[in-house]
Amino acid sequence: MTRVVVIGGSGHVGTYLVPRLVEAGFEVVNVTRGARAPYQPHAAWQQVETVTIDREALDRAGTFGATIADLKPDIVIDMICFTMRSAELLADALRGRVQHFLHTGTIWVHGPSVSVPTTETAKRRPFGDYGTQKAEIEAYLLQEAQRNGFPVTIVHPGHIVGRGWAPLNPAGHFDPAVFSALARGDQLLLPNFGLETVHHVHADDVAQMFMKAIAHWSQAVGEAFHTVSPQAVTLRGYAETVSSWFGHEANLAYLPWEEWKLQHSAEIVEQTYDHIAHSPSCSIDKARHHLGYQPRFSSFEAVRDSLDWLIEQGIVTTG
Repeated sequence: MTRVVVIGGSGHVGTYLVPRLVEAGFEVVNVTRGARAPYQPHAAWQQVETVTIDREALDRAGTFGATIADLKPDIVIDMICFTMRSAELLADALRGRVQHFLHTGTIWVHGPSVSVPTTETAKRRPFGDYGTQKAEIEAYLLQEAQRNGFPVTIVHPGHIVGRGWAPLNPAGHFDPAVFSALARGDQLLLPNFGLETVHHVHADDVAQMFMKAIAHWSQAVGEAFHTVSPQAVTLRGYAETVSSWFGHEANLAYLPWEEWKLQHSAEIVEQTYDHIAHSPSCSIDKARHHLGYQPRFSSFEAVRDSLDWLIEQGIVTTG
């Protein structure tokens, strides 16, 4: 039986991926800090071996890669690598010892869009610590594949959504109160003209991409694939669609960015700027053609799944 080690398997994507792996007949090891249970229950978790490891501590000690290698994986799926040192330690330890290594990247490797939809071959122009480090990791891993035959595939998700957590909202940040305002018909203030874009993906579609990459090993190794819904959405269109779910038109107003940011906290301003400055709109043609990736959820369908959960939990109120 093929043994798959999922690093960070209790998170958003792992909640859907681990049961898929079990049902496909893989032996699964979930490496976790032990901080939380999966976002959704599933009987498949009873067949999963769970190993509690503090990655940050072992990275500092330089032993994380060796610890993962000692689990004897055939396949490793890394959900939570954010620094070059962490990537290098793991790749060094797994080189020549695994059939497939799958790394979770981000569409933030691109920086701001130039031509849309953006393809995987677009020149990298990342900004910000997160996107810059992820782009460096991507370049390193793909170079390892080209020069040393390291069997890596990189999956670049968009804004991951699904039941269990709050999605990126129509104002470009994560405060669920925006959804409550739209549900009640309250005015929502958007930056500029609300025409910047965001590109969601349901966590189960990210899980699908990993399964497709494993199933199509020869097409996937040495490659990076966008993992998003079929279409990005504008902030304005997003707000109008959410309002329509509650039976009314959106009550929207607009301010230039320099004025808009004065109306909000520093945390919200930082989150919104990060998203509207990127304004991602990514192509999935490569993944469709090479791996057979077919997202089950549009951006709006994925958000609706999250929003329904937020309403059930009383986090978003509709009256």
